Amino acid sequence: MLLGCIGDDFTGSSDLANTLSKQGMRCVQYTGVPSTPAQSDVEAGVIALKSRSIRPEDAVSQSLEALNWLLAQGCEQIFFKYCSTFDSTPEGNIGPVADALADALSAQQVIVCPAFPGTGRSIYKGHLFVHDRLLNESGLQDHPLTPMTDPDIRRWLRPQTKYSVGHVDAEAVLSGEKAIKDALQAEQDAGHRLIVVDALRDADLMEIGAAADGLPLITGGSGVALGLPRNFEKRGQMTSDKTQWRGESGKCVILSGSCSNATRAQVALHSKTNPTYEIDATMVMTGQMSPATVSQWLINADAVPLAYSSADPAVVAEIQTQFGRDKSAEALESFFAEVARQLVDAGIRKILTAGGETSGAVVEGLNLKALEIGPEIDPGVPALRASDTLVIALKSGNFGAPDYFEKAAVILDRDR
Repeated sequence: MLLGCIGDDFTGSSDLANTLSKQGMRCVQYTGVPSTPAQSDVEAGVIALKSRSIRPEDAVSQSLEALNWLLAQGCEQIFFKYCSTFDSTPEGNIGPVADALADALSAQQVIVCPAFPGTGRSIYKGHLFVHDRLLNESGLQDHPLTPMTDPDIRRWLRPQTKYSVGHVDAEAVLSGEKAIKDALQAEQDAGHRLIVVDALRDADLMEIGAAADGLPLITGGSGVALGLPRNFEKRGQMTSDKTQWRGESGKCVILSGSCSNATRAQVALHSKTNPTYEIDATMVMTGQMSPATVSQWLINADAVPLAYSSADPAVVAEIQTQFGRDKSAEALESFFAEVARQLVDAGIRKILTAGGETSGAVVEGLNLKALEIGPEIDPGVPALRASDTLVIALKSGNFGAPDYFEKAAVILDRDR
């Protein structure tokens, strides 16, 4: 294994695995830290954790466990993957995990770059944009778990880390690899260890990747990983062939728990031509709605049925106030996990999920250990083979075109 990756959620990890696979690396996504060694032909291993919104000390512990396994596989470089909208709170978990990994690897120049131009995320003057909006004006300020109220990544990161935060400006990035390397060294010389790097285009990410050759640790969204495979390729270290994708037959069903604007628009469009079932969070919390009710509805419904708990942020806030943020989140995740188990037990072979927490709950509920990376559905979202009889797609809430669900169902279909 050449490149070892640690993702703080399941959708983001499949996004990263998709990026690396498209750049020619033989990549496997693991659910949690494996208990056995990787297969010898794996060039990039992505360990998907569910650590984004847990206690910082637990996120650090899990990430260090993942690091130790990856280093034992021979990894030459480590990548810590978080959301391209830098989802975190003033306590973490991005800063504490980055600190711990940097300490363990003695990394002195740690790139911090959540940019992903392919999905509209760019960094300019240290500020994160979502398309033409600053992060705090993009809808992410209403995220139920990690509300992003400040677009300045340097300012948002500082309370989370024990180290000084530096910055490589777009002027250096646009000048290419050597200028980026020089700027990183200047920031280290100035006493900065975590260094936010501007990026506006995929070409910028390729130059940042080239400048990162030899650095023990890089952090960011999947976009900044775009340029890393080339470093291994130019040394002749990448030799494996890609696995041929195949879908599955039968019904495809959708489980959506994301409350993002993008997912809610996707649900609205899908509902015009397919049956949908709203999961009422209050009824789940009070025991008035059971997983069996939802799974049976999905099994019996026509076309590509969708069950969703995606709601307006004001509704989510009201539920959190009534039942508690953590309790309501855990209840819905357990609900979706049980629905997924019942679907697979009934013979369903194609499942789409929307939302990081929902996707993580489904993957853990189905006890999926390793995911084979298939074709890209939309930027950042690949099809995944979970077993000999199950294919899935895990979508981050903010990702995907309005017709994502329709496209995903087609790609997962063996008979397309």
